[in-house]
Amino acid sequence: MLQLWLALATAPGLDGQRLSVLLEALGGSGALAGASDAALRAAGAGEALISHLRQADAARLDAASAWLAAAPDHHLLDWEDPRYPPLLRQIPDPPVVLFVHGKPARLSEPQLAMVGSRNASPGGAATARAFARHLADCGLAITSGLATGIDAAAHGGALEGRGTTIAVLGTGPDVVYPRQHAELAAAIAVRGALCSEFLPGTGPLKHHFPRRNRIISGLALGTLVVEARLRSGALITAHRAIEQGREVFAIPGSIHNPLAKGCHRLIREGAKLVESSGHILEELAPLLGAITTPAEPVAAEPQAPDTHDADYQRLLDALGWDTVDADTLARRSGLTPAEVSSMLLILELSGSVQPLAGGRYQRQR
Repeated sequence: MLQLWLALATAPGLDGQRLSVLLEALGGSGALAGASDAALRAAGAGEALISHLRQADAARLDAASAWLAAAPDHHLLDWEDPRYPPLLRQIPDPPVVLFVHGKPARLSEPQLAMVGSRNASPGGAATARAFARHLADCGLAITSGLATGIDAAAHGGALEGRGTTIAVLGTGPDVVYPRQHAELAAAIAVRGALCSEFLPGTGPLKHHFPRRNRIISGLALGTLVVEARLRSGALITAHRAIEQGREVFAIPGSIHNPLAKGCHRLIREGAKLVESSGHILEELAPLLGAITTPAEPVAAEPQAPDTHDADYQRLLDALGWDTVDADTLARRSGLTPAEVSSMLLILELSGSVQPLAGGRYQRQR
């Protein structure tokens, strides 16, 4: 039966809902395995599917079988497996199978998807990490896509505390992309799970990543977008969540920040504006059961410290929450360029200001 499921996993145009109809007509996967071409046609199978099942790439399927047998934490969840995540079954186009490296039971736990820009700002990454840690500690598994930027910050934040995290891959379960996340992926496999609908050995093909986004949102009760441009994979994930009938949350930002424009569009379209992790837990409370709202939710934008003297406070007020260059800060604050330069260095060392590309600065707290 394993070879059948691996063949079905690679069948063009087949998803779990279509397969469910076929299995019901035939009487289950056992009957499907022995069905004649005529019986498959009568059950609704198209010629492309029949041809694929008869001519599946044996070497590729054998390699997938070898990966599954290589370690006790390598798993295949097929459509008939009771461990298949219940929420994922409900989406319009669920995967036929999931390859899992780690703990399959994690995929059925309450989850929040967190997505955003690969080129996240320092503040955005810090916000994602803080939200993820707090929400994971409260009992929500954090689901993301192992990409650079917000994804990595979300996974890392969940692993910093007591919680767990799930990475949905656009590659096979044995291919870490990007490569620099190998250590992160290994930690996720221990505490949570790496999962993919693609066979082991599948590389990072461009068209696979938009497809995996439906799984990220489909596993979760809701999706939080931390930073996103108007054209981004994060917005694709959010719109898939909307199509799936799931909650969508977005963190607002400066109107001048291109990484906030995608979040602002989602909010205009009806996404919930959130400023703390408590807002998310309140919205999801009817679905969460024992998970409770924390007494001190994480703030999306920490308050400015009150330890600076008047000149430092004037500079911080001139900076605001936008990205600003030093010359503009000098004009706004009335301080000399030399004073601004020196004070920015002190603020950077204290963690209050983050330098950005192009000689610009962003307030951190």
